[in-house]
Amino acid sequence: MSVRAHPTVQRGTATPLLVVGISVLVLLLLMTRLRLNGFAALLLVAVGVALVRGIPVATIPDVLSEGIGDQIGDTMLTIGLGAMVGRVMGDSGAAQRIAGKLLDAFGPRWVQVAMVVTAMLIGVTMFYEVAFIIIVPIAFTLVRVTGTKLLWVGLPMSIALSTMHSFLPPHPGPTAVAATFHASVGLTLFYGLFIAVPAGALIALTWPRLPFIRAMNPSIPKGLVSDREFTDEEMPSLGWSLFVALFPVALIVAAAVTDMATSSESPFLNFVAFIGSAPIALLLTLCLAIWAFGPRIGRSLEEVGASCTSAAKAMAMILLVIGAGGAFKNVLVEGGISDYIKDATDGWSISPIVLAWLVAVILRIALGSATVAVVTASGVVLPLLAGSGVHPEMMVLAVACGSIACSHVNDPGFWLFKEYFNLSVIEAIKVRTTYTTVLAVLGLGGVLAAEWALDVLSL
Repeated sequence: MSVRAHPTVQRGTATPLLVVGISVLVLLLLMTRLRLNGFAALLLVAVGVALVRGIPVATIPDVLSEGIGDQIGDTMLTIGLGAMVGRVMGDSGAAQRIAGKLLDAFGPRWVQVAMVVTAMLIGVTMFYEVAFIIIVPIAFTLVRVTGTKLLWVGLPMSIALSTMHSFLPPHPGPTAVAATFHASVGLTLFYGLFIAVPAGALIALTWPRLPFIRAMNPSIPKGLVSDREFTDEEMPSLGWSLFVALFPVALIVAAAVTDMATSSESPFLNFVAFIGSAPIALLLTLCLAIWAFGPRIGRSLEEVGASCTSAAKAMAMILLVIGAGGAFKNVLVEGGISDYIKDATDGWSISPIVLAWLVAVILRIALGSATVAVVTASGVVLPLLAGSGVHPEMMVLAVACGSIACSHVNDPGFWLFKEYFNLSVIEAIKVRTTYTTVLAVLGLGGVLAAEWALDVLSL
């Protein structure tokens, strides 16, 4: 049931942003001082916020369930199937084969560059979570093979993926905003690449070198990667290893390109969209991986099945925490936080680009949802676009890069990052919240510079 349409919902009198701030502090206290499990802590805080914001007691369970359902519905199939594919590749030696070839091509000294290049190529069209799940087994294997720290290899990958996902269409946030502003998706992608690639690469290669991050040394989470060291003879060929790893990428890219190239309807296009959806693409990849790295190379189906089961067990708590993060986010949305911010920022007399970015940042901090942030921010600033002379593609990029800022405990993606890199809450805030904020600031600078350049060229 949607509480937003419920006639008895009454907004609490407490200042919405104050409620958000206090709820975050309480959550940190529960998890750091009291050592409460993240799943339970998030649900407790979500219930508290719902009560304070005046959501009727009878509807609070529905709000929590709706938030968990929306979040798990979006991520469970992707993360679960992706983890199984990764574990099957790891247990067969395929991940080690790819990691070894990356080392041969780039050398141990340039392993971070290898991760950034790989993540950006894959992340242009793939959701952050999907690309993360596909690439992270290779990152884990590189950590084990090279003996380097987990964040030294994994953090550049995550930063590059975050940049591609947040800045560029055909990802859902930028694509939705492009429709609102009647901007060209193709031009938005073209301009955005000139901003996203240098900004993402700069932060990806700088952040792991910062002293406060180098001081962290988390271990690889148990059950997500094989600890076995394979000989060259035991590993499958590079061709098969790459084919399986890139198979879902090819399906998803084909669907994205087809969707951008044509708006017509046909059975063939519907079929391409079907097999290019992330869950179906990963399900097909899992079937391919079971055959390619099972009976084809002499491993029994029982052994491959054990790999899948091990991955599922390792993912259970991660999925629970991500789902609880979705419940917390939904309570904030249903509690009227986004409406409050929209009303508060209405009428601000500043540059449309800066206003679009700033509203998206405020909404991102308050709600955690990048999608809600971009959609609401675009609605706030849309009336300012007419007659402003600002290119609509720049407005799209301003909103999109603002929505990446300040990822913290009300963002389900924050918990995926935290759990996979085995960090404490405070460590995850130090790493992820800082890099997403700096990316957003660099993005705004890039958008302003690009708008100035376009104005100069049009003179």
